[in-house]
Amino acid sequence: MGNNAASVLSSSAEMIEKARASPKECVLVTGGAGYIGSHTVIELLEAGFRVVVVDNFDNSNIESLERVRKITGCDEEDILVAECDLVDLRAAEKIFDEFAPFHACIHFAGLKAVGESVKLPLMYHANNLNSTINLIHLLDKHDCHAVAFSSSATVYGDPEENPIPETHPLRSTNPYGKTKLFIEEIFRDEKWSVALLRYFNPVGAHPSGLIGEDPKGIPNNLLPYISQVAVGKLKELSVFGDDWDTPDGTGVRDYIHVVDLAKGHVAAIEKVLKDSGMGAQAYNLGTGNGTSVLEMVKHMEKACGHEVPYRIAPRRAGDIGTCYGDPSKARKELGWEAKLGIEEAVADSWRWQSQNPNGFRPEGAEDTGPEPRKCVVFELYK
Repeated sequence: MGNNAASVLSSSAEMIEKARASPKECVLVTGGAGYIGSHTVIELLEAGFRVVVVDNFDNSNIESLERVRKITGCDEEDILVAECDLVDLRAAEKIFDEFAPFHACIHFAGLKAVGESVKLPLMYHANNLNSTINLIHLLDKHDCHAVAFSSSATVYGDPEENPIPETHPLRSTNPYGKTKLFIEEIFRDEKWSVALLRYFNPVGAHPSGLIGEDPKGIPNNLLPYISQVAVGKLKELSVFGDDWDTPDGTGVRDYIHVVDLAKGHVAAIEKVLKDSGMGAQAYNLGTGNGTSVLEMVKHMEKACGHEVPYRIAPRRAGDIGTCYGDPSKARKELGWEAKLGIEEAVADSWRWQSQNPNGFRPEGAEDTGPEPRKCVVFELYK
């Protein structure tokens, strides 16, 4: 959105004071209105935390948080929402002054499309790094040093082995992944308690069907694309390559149900709150299993009850054949492991898509796609 302004949403002064008087620990969630963020807010609330969400709504919709309230039945002061772009330090300071203290922070906020990052690398570096540096400065100023960072398996690049352990060499083939690498290093230098959560491919939706992945324009991720083909919004799926060294020739990835992923963030927050000064520790959040593109198509056909059209297309530059993680460290140190299978994830995705064909937009509203990207950092210096 990038309007450089901060504003409080659904949070009156009276409600903020009521929240501060609560005995519940407070978690700041940046980017908390997004796909993974909104599911994580549900799990935080159900684990007994209260939440402050800061989001610029560039690629999200506040309706997701209204539905979170409906799903959880939480007290109104248990989830407070502020609109702000973290690259604007002065605007972010106002939000902190309004809502702090925080006991912990989950940092999701940032630009996240791999292809777009290749086209606009400087914008990705400027936005993702500046917003994180501002956030760290403000967390330190307000004495909050327990963080879970939304990193990514992209930090492993083209893997040398599968399943991939956290000790695998770090590298990235795109600017988006490089920003994750750089931010991990920034957090390591702070000597705080930080869980660097490297997750693989989030899929699925909340089983209620009320919230799910709602991309603006053409989806960048596989399952939302398949879902939109299945519901008739898109004509067919393009499968990029059927000659990979995999059982059916199509790419294999580690798809983790977003509810499992959200629970992993709660486990990470409990860890960093308990182990003060543990430093920055990396954790893979995945299933440890791979699923191919064509297997995903078959699962969707089973869920929706009809054929999902697809065509084989040439490989894309930079793609890899197989990538799945070793989640044993998270199981051992966080007490977390994925419980939900790929069939459940696809069924939940179909329930969300079929019940909400326009996502969070009202029925009949046109999806105009994302607005042309503006770099808020550059706008601030005009």
